[in-house]
Amino acid sequence: MANPAGEFNRIADDFAASNPDVRLGKMMSSPGLTCNGKVFAFIGKEGMGFRLGLAFDPVAFGLRNPKPLNPFKTKPPLKGWYIVAEAEQDKWEALAARALEFTRTL
Repeated sequence: MANPAGEFNRIADDFAASNPDVRLGKMMSSPGLTCNGKVFAFIGKEGMGFRLGLAFDPVAFGLRNPKPLNPFKTKPPLKGWYIVAEAEQDKWEALAARALEFTRTL
């Protein structure tokens, strides 16, 4: 299993090189990927986060333990955002592609 930051960097480099609308950015001070100024993926302490939308079904995608992104103590989780742990980093690239596709529709 690759180092999580290294795997994020590999994905980020690949996406930025092959998609003219993708740039490096930040999500709450963490390295992220943006499409037209909107963050769609980032690397955090608990894994990689993805903006996948409300219609995304993590179980149907085969994720074992996705967590909703909940960065605030007094607010509910961000809708349509999921954190996928390092243990499932083999799915990160496909999730980033799906998150990019979803973000392009916003």
